[in-house]
Amino acid sequence: IGDGRVLGIVPKQYLPTYREFYEGRHFRAGDGSEAPYLDWLGQREIPFGIDLLFRWRDAVIGIEICEDLWCPVPPSSLQALAGANVLLNLSASNETIGKAAWRRELVLSQSGRCIAAYAYASAGPTESTTDLVFGGHCLIAENGVLLGQSRHVGDGEQPDVLDTTTITADIDLQKLMHDRRLTSSFDDGRPLSVRKYRQVEVSLQPQTLAATKPQQAINGRPFVPQAPGTLDRRCAEILALQAAGLAKRLSRLSNQSPLVIGVSGGLDSTLALLVAVRTCDAGGWPRSRILGLTLPGFGTTAATHDNAQELMRLLGISSSRIDIRQLALDTFRAMGHRPLGIELSEQETVDSLQAKLIATADGASDLVFENVQARLRTFLLMSHGFVLGTGDMSEQALGWSTYNGDHMSMYNVNTSIPKTLVKFLVRHVALHDSPADVREVLLRIADTPISPELLPPDAEGKIRQSTEAVLGAYELHDFFLYHFVRYGFTREKILYLAQHAKFDGDYSPAEIEQALETFFRRFFANQYKRSCVPDGPKVGSVSLSPRGDWRMPSDGDSGAY
Repeated sequence: IGDGRVLGIVPKQYLPTYREFYEGRHFRAGDGSEAPYLDWLGQREIPFGIDLLFRWRDAVIGIEICEDLWCPVPPSSLQALAGANVLLNLSASNETIGKAAWRRELVLSQSGRCIAAYAYASAGPTESTTDLVFGGHCLIAENGVLLGQSRHVGDGEQPDVLDTTTITADIDLQKLMHDRRLTSSFDDGRPLSVRKYRQVEVSLQPQTLAATKPQQAINGRPFVPQAPGTLDRRCAEILALQAAGLAKRLSRLSNQSPLVIGVSGGLDSTLALLVAVRTCDAGGWPRSRILGLTLPGFGTTAATHDNAQELMRLLGISSSRIDIRQLALDTFRAMGHRPLGIELSEQETVDSLQAKLIATADGASDLVFENVQARLRTFLLMSHGFVLGTGDMSEQALGWSTYNGDHMSMYNVNTSIPKTLVKFLVRHVALHDSPADVREVLLRIADTPISPELLPPDAEGKIRQSTEAVLGAYELHDFFLYHFVRYGFTREKILYLAQHAKFDGDYSPAEIEQALETFFRRFFANQYKRSCVPDGPKVGSVSLSPRGDWRMPSDGDSGAY
């Protein structure tokens, strides 16, 4: 119905005539043989039939009735193949024990199978209760995700007696169109839809995006589930996937081949180490097969160094420590480089240079100084054997790695783990799978500021080089990464969503815009680093593997997007 007129009438196609249902006695199902138009209530030639879709701009609406959803091939499946992306179901579904859960699963699965939105509205408890009770269950799902559901009779909440139930949610048609384009097998089903559909135009008054606010809350951490129980299950699943990927790769190596990890005392290397330990335990390999190297440089703080040493000792792995500062000093001399502008004398020692660096490092930057240390670490790691990488997906997205330094390894279990999720994974292991002494170290590491520790610490020995102070908050970058790679959203839409999202941090509009600009500039400028990343397991819907999900020219232009 629109503008005071009936725009179309869609009959039910599947009539239940079993148990409490008796519809076949009174009605005939729509089967395509019915008249295409009706005259009714003084209105002539109202479109009628099972071949109707209703269109407003990009929204194409298909309608089915109650039992239609419960049959082997719901009409909405064929409607979706014909272009419908919003599916509606008006239903008189009575409540019996366990039926609400099954109804919810049907709505979710049908929305996912059709890559569409599905809105289901059921008759409520004010209907006759001579034999049946109707619960008023309303649901809205989008591509397999439940956006909202109303209360219903028997949901365990008080009061049990309900009157009217309603729900409202935003449907993102761009998401749906993106996923239909991406999922090539969706179109493979089109030959099954032999029916030709008529489209009825619907008139609605649009609103500009800037003038609207989202109906439902926007999660500022889309990679991290909000419900604690769901988060714990997700963390356990991710750790299992990482361990399974590494176990297969290790099975191709000699049992005498060590698994080498650079353990810095930071989050990423800690997660990789925990996965390695888990893999060895499950595969029957001794933990001593893991060789953890601490490679302190000019930026290493005592806190991270000590955390790394203690964690390796408590986990029972093999370990070694190599101070890279002398090698770095020799390299600077060989290159004729002045680290942070310091002229190196012939008598310069590691300790004297360290003191000068600390005194002059505030606000200074020197990419060569940082890259030399990163590449020396990789050289030493790879000289020992098979190296397990530690870099995460957020660093890949932003190019926050030294090419052929921490950028490279033989296998990387963190390759599709975003930075915002790394901390939760480490905390999960700490709180669920660790003895008290290990838990204490892991929680300390989880609270350590994010830093590559390649620039000298301050005079008090604390981390001075903050990654987020340079790049912006990782939770912003992970938000941008998710919505850009997963759905292909424009800058304007990502900015709109970020302005309404609920983040842990408090960011001004200017901070969000600056971080978004940094994200796109760095994302497009650093594809060359992603084009040759090591193998590693995909664990979620977003991946930057150049062999799978993200194939992009290394010289792409961010200005074109």
